[in-house]
Amino acid sequence: MSKSALVLAMVLGVATSGGALAQQKMDDMKGMDMAKKSAAGATATHQTKATVKKVDAKAGNVTLAHEPVPSLNWPSMTMAFKVKEKKLMDKFSEGKSVEVEFVKDGNDYVVKSVK
Repeated sequence: MSKSALVLAMVLGVATSGGALAQQKMDDMKGMDMAKKSAAGATATHQTKATVKKVDAKAGNVTLAHEPVPSLNWPSMTMAFKVKEKKLMDKFSEGKSVEVEFVKDGNDYVVKSVK
């Protein structure tokens, strides 16, 4: 095989392998199987302690750095939660330590109470 044919074959192999890599699923990450939780996990109320990182009252979101959530088998992480009850938004301020109860609502996790 000529050198140029070998280079062409290598370039084509690399160029066409990207699609296969893009199709890889990420559901094998330990403790992060949010999409496949039990039906009880989808309707249950969950609790955690957290530190408020960001408040977006206009969008109705709060970003929390929360402790592990045993009922969902979640490790500690930082993530955004929806806050549908506007009166709850006043209980959040950046840097504040809070205890929250939340539920899954469709694809969102929604805060139901704040202490």
